[in-house]
Amino acid sequence: MNSSDQPIWDWTLRRIRKIWPLGDPGKLKDVVEPDLPESDIQKLRDKIVACLESRGGEMSARSRAAELGEAYLVLSPHGRRRFLELLAREYDVDDEAIEVAIEERRKSSSPGQIQQATLQLRRQLEPPRTRLFQQFNELQEGVKFLVDMRAELMVWARENPELKALDQDVYGLLTSWFDVGFLDLQQITWKTPAALLEKLIEYEAVHAIRSWDDLKNRLGDDRCCFAFFHPRMPDEPLIFVEIALVNGISQNIHELLDEKAPVGNPRKADTAIFYSISNCQDGLAGVSFGNFLIKRVVGALTAKFPNLKTFSTLSPIPGFMHWLKTEAGELKLTERETQVIQLLKDIPDEHSDLLAIIGNEAGASEPERRSFIQPGLLRLCARYLTTAKRGKQALDRVAHFHLANGARIEQINWAADLSEKGLQQSAGLMVNYLYKLPDIEKNHEAYSGQGVITTSSAVRKLL
Repeated sequence: MNSSDQPIWDWTLRRIRKIWPLGDPGKLKDVVEPDLPESDIQKLRDKIVACLESRGGEMSARSRAAELGEAYLVLSPHGRRRFLELLAREYDVDDEAIEVAIEERRKSSSPGQIQQATLQLRRQLEPPRTRLFQQFNELQEGVKFLVDMRAELMVWARENPELKALDQDVYGLLTSWFDVGFLDLQQITWKTPAALLEKLIEYEAVHAIRSWDDLKNRLGDDRCCFAFFHPRMPDEPLIFVEIALVNGISQNIHELLDEKAPVGNPRKADTAIFYSISNCQDGLAGVSFGNFLIKRVVGALTAKFPNLKTFSTLSPIPGFMHWLKTEAGELKLTERETQVIQLLKDIPDEHSDLLAIIGNEAGASEPERRSFIQPGLLRLCARYLTTAKRGKQALDRVAHFHLANGARIEQINWAADLSEKGLQQSAGLMVNYLYKLPDIEKNHEAYSGQGVITTSSAVRKLL
C-alpha cells in the first residue's frame, strides 16, 4: 500500500467514526499533526501508555483503543510510518527483563518455582505492542483496521529492518484470529447485496470483471462463486473462487466468460472448473485459506450436484514469460527452443504482435510462424512448470499453490487467454490442474516432502 491508497483509508476512517465511541471526530487532528513531527511523539506515547495500563472498565479501554486507532488513521503515510517505527523501536521486549527471567528460571528448583518462573519468562517474551494490537480485536471494525495496517506495514518492512519484527507480531496475531475453524463459507449469488458484489468486482485479481453484465454471467445457473468470511469482518470477503459447471475440461477462458454463450444445465454437467481464485485482503498475506477453500467448495458442490465427477482448474501461468526471457537460456535447449525464445524477445509489442501469431482469429495471416512457435513454446512451458523451482517448490506461484494442495498438471492449453495480461504473462497459454480426489493426498505428500511434481501423460509427452 502506498500514498495512492489514501482514499481506502479515508473510507475506513469514515466507517470507523460511525462505530467507535469517540467524542469530537476532529479532535485528534488538532492534537497530532498528519506527518507526526517530533513534537507530537510524546503525545502519542501518552496514548499508547494509557492503552497498555488498562485503567478503568471495559468501555474506557475500548474508547482509548479507538482513540489510538483514529490517531493512526488521521496521519499521512509518512506519519503512519513514524507511528509504526515508534512501536517497533520503543515497545518491543525488554532484553534485560528477559535475562533476569531466564536466570530466575535457571535458579528455580521446585516444580512450583519452575512453573512460576516459566510463566514470568513467557510474559516477558511478549512485546507490549502485541497487547496493544489485541485491544483492537475488541472493537467493531478493529480487525479490519489491523489487516489494513499490516498491508502498509509489509511494504515499509522491506525497506526498514526494524519493522520486520513488528510485522511478524501482527502476522502472528492475525494467523491465530483467522484460523480456518473460525471462517464461514458462503455462496455469492446475483441476489447477494450490491455492496458485496461491488467488492467482488474490486477484488477480482485474475480475470477482471468488465461490467455488471459480466458479473451476472459469472453468477448464472451454470456458474458458482464461493467466499470465506470472518465473523469480525462480515462484510469483507477474505478469498473467493469462481467456478464453471461444464462438460469436459475447459481449455479456453474466453469461452467460459462469453456473456452470449447459452446457459448450461448444472444438473447435467460432469466437471467443475475453478477458473479464478482471488485473495482480497493484502494484509493477510501469508495466512493460507486457499487449500481449505477448495476442499470446502468441492464438498459443497458434490452435495448439491452429485453428477460432478471431475474437478479441475483453468489457471494462468503468471511467471512464464519472465522466466522465458531471463532464466530459460541457462537450460540445455534445442535449436528450436532457442529460436522461439529469441523470436519472443524480438517482438516489439507483446500484445498486438503475439496476438497476430497466436490468436485463432488471425486466420492464415501468420500460419508459418504459428506452426513454428507452437510446439516449442508448449514444451518450454512444460519445462517451466515441472523444472523451474525455488528450492523444492515450483517457481510459478499458481503452480505451487495447486501442487501443494494435491493437484496434478493435466494439460497446457494453446491460445487459452488472448487478453493483454494473458499474452504478457504467458504468451496466451493456460494450464489445467486436475484434482483427482483419490490421488490428492498422495500427490500432496510427494510434492511437499520431495518436491515431486505429478503430471499427466499428455504433459510428459510434451517433455
